[in-house]
Amino acid sequence: MPVYVWVGVDASGKSSKGEIEAQDERTARLLLSRKKVKLEKLKKKPKDLLENVTFLQPKVKTKDIVIFTRQLSTMIDAGLPLVQGLDILGNQQENPTFKKMLLDIKNEVESGSTFADALKKYPKHFDRLYRNMVAAGEIGGILDEVLRRLAEYMEKAQALKAKVKSAMTYPVMVLAISAVVLGIILVYVIPVFAKMFADSGAALPLPTLIVIKLSNFVKSYMLVILGSLLFIFVAFKKFYSTARGKYLVDKMMLRAPVFGSLIRKVAVAKFSRTLGTLINSGVPIIEALNVAGGTAGNKIVENAIRAVKTSISEGRSIAQPLMESKVFPSMVIQMISVGETTGALDSMLNKIADFYDEEVDTAVDGLTSMIEPFMIVFLGGTIGFTVIAMYLPIFKLAGVVSG
Repeated sequence: MPVYVWVGVDASGKSSKGEIEAQDERTARLLLSRKKVKLEKLKKKPKDLLENVTFLQPKVKTKDIVIFTRQLSTMIDAGLPLVQGLDILGNQQENPTFKKMLLDIKNEVESGSTFADALKKYPKHFDRLYRNMVAAGEIGGILDEVLRRLAEYMEKAQALKAKVKSAMTYPVMVLAISAVVLGIILVYVIPVFAKMFADSGAALPLPTLIVIKLSNFVKSYMLVILGSLLFIFVAFKKFYSTARGKYLVDKMMLRAPVFGSLIRKVAVAKFSRTLGTLINSGVPIIEALNVAGGTAGNKIVENAIRAVKTSISEGRSIAQPLMESKVFPSMVIQMISVGETTGALDSMLNKIADFYDEEVDTAVDGLTSMIEPFMIVFLGGTIGFTVIAMYLPIFKLAGVVSG
């Protein structure tokens, strides 16, 4: 739909300008007239030649969605109609991708669609959880409250994701830097020493021979090594994309030393926070479990939640199948059982999520403090061995000359 740029005086008598989507200029004038805008200038916005090139357009970040959700909640709570709120928030967006998206959603709602149905056009940005909560809010007449809960949920979920990312980034960066430094030494530095030692004709110590052989191997098979690493990465990604592969890898990850405990805590925190927020917003328990299972981030946990869904369909409790799965800690199962008994399951789930958020904090700090010295020893030991191996023949030759 064409976009028109306008300049004029708004209902309060202030000079204003903006953009409006309309089928033609006449419709644009009519829409602005209904908003009590006295037009001074109206023209069709020229098309951006790159607007259809998706990868060149700015991305919509989670932070943008959170801010929009919180602002829309405030507007609806203040009594503004949904369409007007979407129009205001859409037109004030600086990100053209997000602006186009919000104005399109506004037009869908204006045409008679529900807000939840309009959001289905953008599943990448408004996931199943978001849409289900919005639908429950619209049905229950508490859309402003649901949007506020959604914003809080997304902020906490992002904070949890950032904690885990920071824990994983440090060792990966150190290993990557180590690999680059060692590669440069083996490919460019060692051959210089090797030529010098070969010219001297002296017998070389074992550590020096090992390093020179390794350097020759890396130089000769550099492309093969890089190709093999790429093949392993692609093969693993392909394997993990299958249901069987995801199950086996996720099972190994949960059993991994140190990292397994962290992954389990993150999965419990995600599941508890998601399910608690959905139930509190009025989403039916079966649909809430479907959504919560998908957000846990682990196939083993997802299978355990699927068993819970079957249990509820048969009239049983949530706690029993969780206990049988042997995935969730006993404390979590007991708290869920108490929540079911007292009728305060959503509140209990949020308490579990808050507790495990703190547990993740502690685990990340402990992991970082444990990995740091290990990485320093590994990096220092590897490069130190290489340097010493290269200087041993020089010390030997110096001793022979001085003797």
